[in-house]
Amino acid sequence: MVPPQAGPAQAVAGAPAAGLEELRRQAAQVLLGNWTGASTVPSPALYPHQWSWDSAFIAIGLRHLSPERAQRELETLLAAQWADGRIPHIVFNPAVPLGAYFPSPDFWRSSTAGRAAGAPAEVETSGIVQPPVHALAAWLVHRSDPDASRRRGFLERAWPALVAWHDYLLRRRDFGGQGLAAVLHPWEPGMDNSPCWDEPLERVEPAPAGSFRRADLGHGDRADRPTDLDYGRYVALAAHYRDHGYRDAGTEHAFVVEDPGFNALLALSEHALAAIAGELGQDAAPHRSRARRLTAALVERLWDEEAGLFLCRDVRTGALVRDRSVTGLLPLALPSLPGPVAQALVRTMTGPHFGLGTACGLVPSYDLRGRAFDASRYWRGPAWFNVNWLLERGLRQHGEAGLADALEQAVLAFAGGSGFAEYVDPHTGQARGATGFSWTAAVVLDLLARTGPAAKAGAQAGTATGAAAAVAEAGG
Repeated sequence: MVPPQAGPAQAVAGAPAAGLEELRRQAAQVLLGNWTGASTVPSPALYPHQWSWDSAFIAIGLRHLSPERAQRELETLLAAQWADGRIPHIVFNPAVPLGAYFPSPDFWRSSTAGRAAGAPAEVETSGIVQPPVHALAAWLVHRSDPDASRRRGFLERAWPALVAWHDYLLRRRDFGGQGLAAVLHPWEPGMDNSPCWDEPLERVEPAPAGSFRRADLGHGDRADRPTDLDYGRYVALAAHYRDHGYRDAGTEHAFVVEDPGFNALLALSEHALAAIAGELGQDAAPHRSRARRLTAALVERLWDEEAGLFLCRDVRTGALVRDRSVTGLLPLALPSLPGPVAQALVRTMTGPHFGLGTACGLVPSYDLRGRAFDASRYWRGPAWFNVNWLLERGLRQHGEAGLADALEQAVLAFAGGSGFAEYVDPHTGQARGATGFSWTAAVVLDLLARTGPAAKAGAQAGTATGAAAAVAEAGG
């Protein structure tokens, strides 16, 4: 493994408290700088609006600076929920020019095209969704300051929205009829450009090249981004969904995939809903039962013993997609995953296909030996910090403390050494995409909050005098 580029922020567990505090200060500055007053943008230039699963991870980190601001992050997102229960993957800021991001609000036309599905009239959003990490985030935010959360009624207000969100996914999106939620667009599972989507996308006729303008290429290297052909297919799928009123039934969807990571996060958030139910005096049993059923359906539908991980299923053909992606490792985060399956996932993660601890410091997004591996191109090989945060939790939960510690330290080192990059080369830690990326800073703050006694002491001192004071000056 080649270490990440050296830098002053490259602090890891066991480093002096001053070095950890500098890393913490830098991470806090990223989140403070990307705050808009009601939510946090992932990246001011590349992603200038609010993104759904980004905000969930951001809230998880933000809770260590200001639990109230973390609550507001989630509340702003939930305020844009549609009446059918979906939480849209983008909530648009009307102050941002239309040309700053594509697809922009005038493409999605949510308040008109989505009216029958219950899109809000007062705010423009996209019409697709992203992975359901929100209940987990809400529970962790509550736990960071339960008294303040109770005073504000945070969980009481979030509860019905989160329940409706999960109901939408399990009742409207079970296209396979086997208890798993399906995604209808490659952007929905969050791993936009994964090679797992190549085969299902082949049946999609792309939008003509001159019919849209890619704003992303103005902020990143073309070699790191999806191809024009892939982007044309993304646009065509979204336009078809929009033109059919964002209906999940009654229209033919060209792209219908059961994604293991998406469903693992849904099951994980059902566990969180059970915890929230207990806090609110609600019945937790239905949510525990749902989490068990989702886990069982994942194993039954998507586990592949030969591959050593979970695979995506193309619902249109019924076939498993044979590409190995990091999405197939994410069920490791589930507490009730069968032991032999969890052990096999650890072997796969540390074996030649993902190389954790040998070829790579962080788990790459795609099979190192796969047909489409590219260490630089979006979701086709680079390592992502939110994904590795989830895998660190999974390793720790399933008794792999040594591997979890090493992965935690690598996340901190690669994040600091890359300037809190959006994603990095998994071999070298070289920054890719945007820097100063919000969820990268957020997971660093979360890991630092539990990285050894020295870090905890530094966190307490630094929070009192540094980052939290800056939050207070900014209005909470």
